[in-house]
Amino acid sequence: MKTFNQQIIGGLALAAALCIIPSTTRAADTNSVASASSKPDLLKTCPVSGEQIGGDMGKPYTFVYKGQEVNLCCPMCKAKFDKDPATYIKKIQDADK
Repeated sequence: MKTFNQQIIGGLALAAALCIIPSTTRAADTNSVASASSKPDLLKTCPVSGEQIGGDMGKPYTFVYKGQEVNLCCPMCKAKFDKDPATYIKKIQDADK
């Protein structure tokens, strides 16, 4: 039977391993300023939540997806964007027309 200290050390080792794994397998969250070659996002609202960009949520969460700048109201919307990027990219590109 393991001692309490062995259980604690084992739990900490497992927690550390789980912290490392997701960062190597998920897509990069760049939140960087769009490059000059990317298409600008002209939407005034978040394509995911519909919230005003730069409103109560503060500075938009901005990244580039396949050459398209994307402005979200907050980092929490990135997970929803990642599940169905085509839907949200279409909203952004339709705003450019």
